Amino acid sequence: MLAEIITIGDEILIGQIVDTNSAWMAQKLNQQGIRVKQISSVSDDKQHILNALTEAATRADIIFITGGLGPTKDDITKQTLAEYFNVKLVLNEDALNNVFNIFKRYNRPMLDVNRKQAEVPENCEVILNNNGTAPGMWFNTGGKIYVSMPGVPFEMMYMMEDTVIPKLKASLKLPVIIHKTILTVGEGESYLAEKIADIENDLPHNIKLAYLPKMGQVRLRLSAYGNGEASLQDKLEEFAGRIAERVGHNVVALEDTPLEKVVLNYMQERGLKLSAAESCTGGYISHLLTQHAGSSAVFLGSAITYDNRIKEKIAGVNHQTLETFGAVSEQTAREMAEGVLSRFGTDYSIAVTGIAGPGGGSEDKPVGTVWIAAAKANKTVAKKFTFGNKRMQNIERSAVAAFFMLITLLKES
Repeated sequence: MLAEIITIGDEILIGQIVDTNSAWMAQKLNQQGIRVKQISSVSDDKQHILNALTEAATRADIIFITGGLGPTKDDITKQTLAEYFNVKLVLNEDALNNVFNIFKRYNRPMLDVNRKQAEVPENCEVILNNNGTAPGMWFNTGGKIYVSMPGVPFEMMYMMEDTVIPKLKASLKLPVIIHKTILTVGEGESYLAEKIADIENDLPHNIKLAYLPKMGQVRLRLSAYGNGEASLQDKLEEFAGRIAERVGHNVVALEDTPLEKVVLNYMQERGLKLSAAESCTGGYISHLLTQHAGSSAVFLGSAITYDNRIKEKIAGVNHQTLETFGAVSEQTAREMAEGVLSRFGTDYSIAVTGIAGPGGGSEDKPVGTVWIAAAKANKTVAKKFTFGNKRMQNIERSAVAAFFMLITLLKES
């Protein structure tokens, strides 16, 4: 069962807003066994929308449309759908009552322009909007299903989960799609592909392997398609096990989860505490950790030791170390990690010091030079990395490398 998503609005095409609707919808549809064939964004132009609908019908069984259902003149989706299906707009009483009740709830007069929001193409089934005034519309014609919903994300999300997905499940016989993700760190996709080439060749026709690289990480996603969920799950686990065994220590998780969450989960299960000392990452590592609810059970805090004087005062780095070896050095990274480990009273710590760029480099320490250390009570490890000249990429890569070093040290225990 194939689907296509069409998002409508000039604001998407000029970059004023980011199309988060499509990603969310694709994820929800995939969970139901519906594969998204294509995602398109089109302007608030009647002919452009008509062309997109016509083309989508040649590729997909279900076409989802979001946007262009508001009360203003630039919202032309309903009129365009009526023209596409060659039908008239009619006033729908259920939709009208919904709009009326919303305005009554807020004690505001309903304008004629809002009344017009209850007008829909006569061949549609109305999907009531419990969170806004624009109704959704369900069309079943020519062997295709078309679903038009508001572009406001929370309105669309409620409509999808409360009405659209249950209706699709009741109307269609949907296959099973199961995913299994292996999170790897420290090796590129080409290296991984070569290492597991024979396993990939053994995959049956209904199991596909995708490589999803991201800043020092590669997610290996196995996707199985079929009708029997139990047998598919067994096959996925079999191949995931073979891949994980072959890739070895570069595997950090057998689930699709952020790298820092792998760290938090592992340490929380064992009652371990973590601290950090950050120089060139400027708190980015701390941000990654603390964006997750419950991180305080593991992460006690960090020292943002950007200046050398702060490295000495807060992280306990020896002044002579900085004078002799410099801030970007193995010795400084080690002392930073050991300093916060002791002063914060944690079981483990990580420290990062480097030259993020674009300036500040030298011949012996070019931009992208980063020293990272991870420490526990009786052991400290440090490693030098040479990244590129892009500041944000260097910061992100440093965080990934620090977490991987920490995971490696954790697994030694």
